[in-house]
Amino acid sequence: MANGYKMKGLMLVSVLAVTAALSACGNNGNNEANTAATGNGATNASATTEASTEPSADAAASPSAADASKDEPLVVYLNDFDDIVKPMFEEKTGYKLEIVSGNGAEIASRIEAEKGNPHWDVVWMDSMPTIDQMGKNGQLLDNWTPSNLDGLTDFAKTVVPANNTYFPTGAHAASVIVYNTKAFDANSAPKTWDDLLDAKYKGVVGMADPAVAAPAYPFVAWFFQSKGMDQGKSYFEGLLKNGVHVYPKNPNVAKALTDGEIKAAALQESNAYTLKNSGEQVDIVWPAEGAPASVRVAAIQKESKHQEAAKAFIEFLLDPATQQALIDKGDESYFEPSVKGVNAKADRAADAKLLVAEAGWAGEHEGEIKQWFADNAVK
Repeated sequence: MANGYKMKGLMLVSVLAVTAALSACGNNGNNEANTAATGNGATNASATTEASTEPSADAAASPSAADASKDEPLVVYLNDFDDIVKPMFEEKTGYKLEIVSGNGAEIASRIEAEKGNPHWDVVWMDSMPTIDQMGKNGQLLDNWTPSNLDGLTDFAKTVVPANNTYFPTGAHAASVIVYNTKAFDANSAPKTWDDLLDAKYKGVVGMADPAVAAPAYPFVAWFFQSKGMDQGKSYFEGLLKNGVHVYPKNPNVAKALTDGEIKAAALQESNAYTLKNSGEQVDIVWPAEGAPASVRVAAIQKESKHQEAAKAFIEFLLDPATQQALIDKGDESYFEPSVKGVNAKADRAADAKLLVAEAGWAGEHEGEIKQWFADNAVK
């Protein structure tokens, strides 16, 4: 049995119900009413509604910005960067912004609960499979092209869907291998994902819950897609039998690692580098085969009444200056930018190799994989 998992059983079931509902919706742009809240996310997500800053002179001169200042603010649902994106966007464009933040499961649950009457204009989080399914279900604005789309890197262009329902703003390792240097050295530490199955690491490895932490599902999805469903199940059965500890989110994994509860982990890269840079006795391994990646994407709600401001927000996220600021100042600052002309963190591995599960496949199988993981982890 995975340690620390039984107490989360009810939460997993509620989140999985949300995932199944998102996957089961038909390709229907009408978003038929379904206002029953699913899971705990609808009440747990927190809203940030600070007073807006004064618009810049250029923005104030824009008729669209002036009109927007008299209207309701643009509402953005996100799971990171809530501390810096609001003042940056308002200063740059003159539009007012309201942020609702939460973890990936909370945001997905809230969106599902509001399906009949969406309160959001833009969703921006590292849950590309979920957002891909929203596009297929007719919930997202499509066939619009941002004016700066040509600035995407070659990698980023490969993940933009043909009908432009969402746009990547960066990709990060959903997990790298991190180990406690008091327990292992460079020779004895795990170096590959298969190494985590070795009996010598029994009971000392941790990871985040793929039903709660936004980056954790892209991590497990890559194994299931690349190995095939049966071999993917076999791999995680092996980890569970080897006593892997499963925690709700990556910060919980990081704390367990520094507290000595575990000695190695599959940990999201910003959390990993934060530990190392803060002086903790840890080191980071980028497996030679690569690290499964989580791609952060942004999308506009199809029926949004603030589409001009929403489009401005997407273009703001695809601006090299914005992405550089997120890297220089953001909490989740270790990532591969999606636009040209942006420098990643200097201490980020120069040869970092990211592996991305195909969004459509991962979205279609999200409910099945999370359900399998929950069922097997609580045995």
